Amino acid sequence: MVSRNLTHVSEFLLLGFSEEPELQPLIFGLFLSMYLITVFGNVLIILAVSSDPHLHTPMYFFLSNLSFVDICITSTVIPKMLWNIQTQSQVISHEGCMIQMYFFMLLAGLDDFLLTVMAYDRFVAICHPLHYTVIMNPHRCGTLLLVSWIISVLHSLLETLMVLTMSFCREVKIPHYFCELKQLIQLACSSNFLNELVMNFGAGILGGVPLAGILYTYCKIASSICRISSAQGKCKAFSTCASHLSVVSLFYCTCLGVYLSSAAPHSSHSSATASVMYTVVTPMLNPFIYSLRNKDIKRALTAFILSLESG
Repeated sequence: MVSRNLTHVSEFLLLGFSEEPELQPLIFGLFLSMYLITVFGNVLIILAVSSDPHLHTPMYFFLSNLSFVDICITSTVIPKMLWNIQTQSQVISHEGCMIQMYFFMLLAGLDDFLLTVMAYDRFVAICHPLHYTVIMNPHRCGTLLLVSWIISVLHSLLETLMVLTMSFCREVKIPHYFCELKQLIQLACSSNFLNELVMNFGAGILGGVPLAGILYTYCKIASSICRISSAQGKCKAFSTCASHLSVVSLFYCTCLGVYLSSAAPHSSHSSATASVMYTVVTPMLNPFIYSLRNKDIKRALTAFILSLESG
C-alpha cells in the first residue's frame, strides 16, 4: 500500500466493538438507551441545583459542573458511534477525529480535576467547618474551576498538536469506537517516542497528582471523623462525602481497568470495551449515586418535578 503522510489522510475508520451485522441493532439500542439516561439524569441534577436556592453552595456548584462535563464527554463519543451504526459506516473525517480526540481529553481531564476540587471542598467542610464559608468563597470556587479548565485545555491542545505532526503509512483502522489518543499513536508509522513520552508523562501528572490530592484529603477527613465523639456526628460527617467517595472510586477503578486492559498484549478490543465504563457507564451512574444517597438532591428533585406538574 502506498505510504501517505497524515496531511493526505482525509479519513479514519472506527472499527467499534464488533463488525458482525446481527449485533449492530443490539449495540445501537443499548448505547442509545444509556446515552439518553445519562443526558436526562445529569440535566435533572443541573436543573435541581439551579432551581433550589438551598443548593447554591460550593459543593453543589461543583456537582452541577461535573454533571455538565459528564453530558459533554458522553456527547463527544456516543452520537458519532450511533450515527456510524445507523448509516453502516465506520468513517470519521480527519478533522472530526482530531476534534473528537481534543474534546475527549479536555473533558476527561476536567472530570478528574472537578473530582479533586470536590474532595478539597469536603475536606474544608469537615476539617475546618467554622472557616468553610470564608475559604470556599465564590471567588475561590470560580478560580478553582477556571484553573481546572485552563490546565485541561492546554494539555489537550498539546497532545492534539503533537498527533498532527505524526504520519501514517497505511489506511488507518482504529480498533475503538472513538478516536483515542493511544490508539492513534500506536498506529503511526513515524517515530512515536516523543508522543508516547508526553502522553505517559501527562497521564502520570494529570492522573497521579489529583489522585494523590484526593487520597490526602480523605486521610485528613477520616482523621477528623475519628475525633468526633458521638456516633451520630460521625455518621453525619461521613454522609456528606459518601456520594463523592463512591463517584471517585468508580471513576478511578474504571480508569485503572482501561489502563490494565490497554497494557495487555492484543488488547485493542478489550480496551474499547473497558473504555465504555468511564465514557458511558460512570457518567450515567453519577446522577443516581448523588440522588439516591443525598437527601438535599432528592428533596430538590422532588420539588422541581412537582413544580413542573403544577405548572
